Amino acid sequence: MIRLAELALFLAPLAAYALWQFAVRRGLPGPSPAALAMILAALLLFGAGLVWFGVEERAPPGTSYVPAQLRNGKIVEGHGA
Repeated sequence: MIRLAELALFLAPLAAYALWQFAVRRGLPGPSPAALAMILAALLLFGAGLVWFGVEERAPPGTSYVPAQLRNGKIVEGHGA
């Protein structure tokens, strides 16, 4: 199921571009400048969120990673040591 969601997320921009090209060739009006500005703002917020998440979740330099382990039938999550 996750692979299907990943595939849909990958193909969504291609489908949006194809629909836009189809509309332009038929003479339909394109998106308004306000809609384009909102899309750009959403993309910028998304990018800023990715950067923030990467900085916040980063381990300190020199930290080694201990992978997840199975102890007494329970999974112990991986962590920096």
